[in-house]
Amino acid sequence: MEFGISTFVTDQSIRPAPLARAVEERGFDSLFVGEHTHIPVGTKSPYPAGGEIPGKYYRTLDPFVTLAVAASVTERILLGTAVVLISERDPIITAKEVASLDLLSDGRAVLGVGVGWNLEEMANHGTNPRTRGRLVTERLKAIRALWADEQAEFHGEFVGFDPVFSWPKPVRKPHPPIYIGGGAAGFDRIAEVGDGWLALPFHDVGPMLEQLREKAGWDVPVTVLDIEHDPGKLTELAEVGAQRVLLELPTMPEAESLRELDRCAKLIADIN
Repeated sequence: MEFGISTFVTDQSIRPAPLARAVEERGFDSLFVGEHTHIPVGTKSPYPAGGEIPGKYYRTLDPFVTLAVAASVTERILLGTAVVLISERDPIITAKEVASLDLLSDGRAVLGVGVGWNLEEMANHGTNPRTRGRLVTERLKAIRALWADEQAEFHGEFVGFDPVFSWPKPVRKPHPPIYIGGGAAGFDRIAEVGDGWLALPFHDVGPMLEQLREKAGWDVPVTVLDIEHDPGKLTELAEVGAQRVLLELPTMPEAESLRELDRCAKLIADIN
């Protein structure tokens, strides 16, 4: 099982370059970053983990700008999103951003996606919350077409364009992996347009992974977001077949972030 780092990079946190260098130097296999384009004043949508919306959600940097900086100072680690909100993203622009990152990083991009929970946020992007699941599936299909075809076209319920040229194409073949976040409600989406499952800390990964693989008909890899850093839980995830665990790095200034990365690295060394 591989271990990576997930975090939210903000204007108040460690900068992307020292963060990425530190992640690679400590032997982690990947760096994943999250996003929120904005948080509407007066948001009524409940935060899924309960309580107030974390302050970091208000201040996130653009994930692809962040990961491009990370690519420029690293050679090995995977550079992913956990997650970008495809319900709030133009598929043509997103396809170009991911392909550009993949090119500049020599094939290290991973597109981790989510449907989204903040209904007011997605409404500001013109998205109807009631149809966001179908919208995300269709946008992912369009992105895959833009990556694969020299003259790509797509005609669906929400996305439509006649043949277009869209370059660059990704370095990774057949394309950068698409990890789809969420629970069992998204398993059909993973089976149809995904390359892996991005599980949340509260998911019962073992039985759910069996359910997903039975539905998909192939050995779907799973990456698990982790916030507790409990050695027993990490061992359990290895035993049920998790491909990767992303240890959450709290959003902090540089000195505190580096100390926390040292603690995470020691934890993994002790487990191994």
